[in-house]
Amino acid sequence: MRDTRESRLLLVLLIAIAFALITVDIRGGEDSPVDGARQGAAAVFGPIENGVSSAVDPVGNAIAAVRDSGDRHDRVAELEKANAELKAKLGSDARNNSRLKQLDKMLKTAGAGQYGIKGAQVIAIGAAQGFSWTVTIDAGADDGIERDMTVLNGDGLVGRVTTVGPSTATVLLANDPDFTVGTRMESTDELGFAAGQGDRPLRVQLLNGKADVKKGDRLVTFGSQGDKPFVPGVPVGTVSRVDPSGGDLTRTVYVKPFVSFTKLDVVGVVVQAPRKDPRDEVLPAKPKPTPRPTVTVTVTPSADATADGQQQEQ
Repeated sequence: MRDTRESRLLLVLLIAIAFALITVDIRGGEDSPVDGARQGAAAVFGPIENGVSSAVDPVGNAIAAVRDSGDRHDRVAELEKANAELKAKLGSDARNNSRLKQLDKMLKTAGAGQYGIKGAQVIAIGAAQGFSWTVTIDAGADDGIERDMTVLNGDGLVGRVTTVGPSTATVLLANDPDFTVGTRMESTDELGFAAGQGDRPLRVQLLNGKADVKKGDRLVTFGSQGDKPFVPGVPVGTVSRVDPSGGDLTRTVYVKPFVSFTKLDVVGVVVQAPRKDPRDEVLPAKPKPTPRPTVTVTVTPSADATADGQQQEQ
């Protein structure tokens, strides 16, 4: 249509008629004189709208399938599928709750040692072949992570950063055979070096061959010069076995790590060392021994028994 004075007048007239019909339709309600036309339009365009809706809204289509299915078997199958999805969601929520607990415990550990940490999550483990024990975390150079930083969690020492990418980093775990960390015994301050042994306890060489050490004693990291790769005071583990002293210059003990290396999830990279050595402050409180109940038994001698326990002769 050409843009003329007549075409403009026609456009204005059509707009005015449209507004008038809308007003009449609203005021008329169910008795509206245009109700029949509206129903006719719905009959023509309704199937097309439903088809488009089904194509662009698969979730709504699935809900409709559950609601409108006439086959009982289909209903059961759909409900079982919905139930499985719900269980998966609940499982995910339980995992999130577990992570929150891990994070809370890790923050308490970092607070006790005054460590500045960057939280991260384990997203991959090292190759199954070989003897390397490593994990990949979802924090890297963009998050301030650098090589040779200490990694811990709420239980204690996890390892140290060995390789750093923009958004990920590789952590060598403390139980790796190539891992070595300086340790200090709780209370006695005996120094040593702990080495990883895979799925076996850590092997610790104490510098004092005559050190007084026993099962149950605990160790923490001694710390490194410049706090790299290890900051001081991070819990390492508990002595599980002590080799007999044979007059050697060093003494060997075996230590069960506080950290479970096969269950790692939430970890923290120490990006800021404490101002002073926390010593034993990060170690958890020792469990109090459970008192054993004592039972007192009172024996009353029989009236027919003599003082030496022999029966009297009749």
